[in-house]
Amino acid sequence: MYTLIGMSLLFITIGFIVTERNAKYLLAGYNTMSIEERKKVDIKTYLAYFKKFHVFLGLSFFLIGMVLIYSGYENEISIFIVAYPILAYIYFIFRSTKYFDSKKNKITTYIVAAALLFIIVMFMRDFKETKLILHANAIEFKGGYGEIIPLKAIKTIELIHDQPKITRRTNGFSAGNIKKGFYKTDKGEVVKLIINADTKPYILITKLNGKKVYYSSKEEPNEKLFEMIKVAQKN
Repeated sequence: MYTLIGMSLLFITIGFIVTERNAKYLLAGYNTMSIEERKKVDIKTYLAYFKKFHVFLGLSFFLIGMVLIYSGYENEISIFIVAYPILAYIYFIFRSTKYFDSKKNKITTYIVAAALLFIIVMFMRDFKETKLILHANAIEFKGGYGEIIPLKAIKTIELIHDQPKITRRTNGFSAGNIKKGFYKTDKGEVVKLIINADTKPYILITKLNGKKVYYSSKEEPNEKLFEMIKVAQKN
């Protein structure tokens, strides 16, 4: 909730902080134009649009976010916090091109929009479930931060009811209950988490080299996957 409030206030503040007097210092694109180029821009009309957009973004961001929180969409709120502002700014960027005649500024606009869209695509890729697929001689985690573990490389596999206590993420992705990647525990150990949902019990795989992988499925019962792996190990 504090993130929603803080970001909402930030968006609204941005809408009010840029004025005709300071636009040549604060407004990206406009601040790099020559005096002649600035004269061609209807800055007053543009700033009215700029302000209206950011006030609407701030208010709608807060209201939609609160609805998601109180509706229990814990994972979805993480997507919303990232995706909604980016999509809004992509729309804003393309709409802004009509206020600027400079070809250079339009090219920059398209590059920025493409970069923002790429961020959303990468975020959604990591948000998608990383599935556990059992092969004849190996386990495959297919998806973000996936890997293939040969059955002969597994030292132990067990069901546990608690995740390790994490002190920091070293290389990974987190959103709500979803955790994927490498994390450092309170014991100083670096472990791999592939937690698609907070579904207990979790599967803990310890490799022969001592490395640990914690897994939780979103769709399949973890107990079922555990039994399938145990049967495969015996064959």
